[in-house]
Amino acid sequence: MIDGVIEPARRTPFTLGHEVAGTISALGEGVHGCRVGDRVAVAIIAHPEVQAYYAPGIGLDGGYAERLVAHASTLVVLPDSVSSAQAAVATDSVVTAYHAVRTEARAKLGDVIAVVGLGGLGLNAVRSAVIAGATVYGVDINPGTFEDALAAGASECFTDFAAIAEVRPDAIIDFAGVGSTTYDAINAVRPRGRVVLVGLGTKNTRISNMNFVRKSVQLIGSYGASKDELRQVLRFIEDGRIEPTLEEIPFADLNDGLDRLRSGRVRGRLVTRPRH
Repeated sequence: MIDGVIEPARRTPFTLGHEVAGTISALGEGVHGCRVGDRVAVAIIAHPEVQAYYAPGIGLDGGYAERLVAHASTLVVLPDSVSSAQAAVATDSVVTAYHAVRTEARAKLGDVIAVVGLGGLGLNAVRSAVIAGATVYGVDINPGTFEDALAAGASECFTDFAAIAEVRPDAIIDFAGVGSTTYDAINAVRPRGRVVLVGLGTKNTRISNMNFVRKSVQLIGSYGASKDELRQVLRFIEDGRIEPTLEEIPFADLNDGLDRLRSGRVRGRLVTRPRH
């Protein structure tokens, strides 16, 4: 949004911050199903239909503030053992990856899944695919990401697509989306395989029509997740099956944190608390 790849809010000033969890301090009239004092995550609901107008930092003022107003329909009460930091990351970084792996790539026991881009979402995709019973390979131009991917359950990681083509993936999930990655994924996936595009690294992508058609590849876009999928992800975190990689930074260092994200100097996900 800062770079203009995603259109910014139409009104300004506008508060960013779309991955949010916190404690309810007040309820609007007629709100049921939650109480003041409940710890909740704010779901970014994209299925069965996109509800971006209720999404913090996208349709509503977001989490880079001490307080925000959330629509009651988006709230998910947290299990006691799930921290607010874990829950905040779960609302997009974890559940978007989970949706791409389980719903769009349809990963299942015995599948071979390749994950392109081993950042905040990619690591959670690796773990989600492993939980589904798939054999998982990682691809990233930065070998420094490999240790975390292997710890999450990846069998092996590579810096290019040549080795990926040799393992004949049933599905390749592209969390980079820089154009060349989607092009290479179509060339590397097995015939009749699936390429799931999640990353928004560029506005436009060119593909090889020959391989796309000759191999009958399915190219699928994946955006967000459902509220039920968020609940499932929170259960996985509660059970210890998913452990998001987090680094907390002071709110005063937020701009530096965004610069680190831009230059690829973040392991997992950054978390900040606007009161600190």
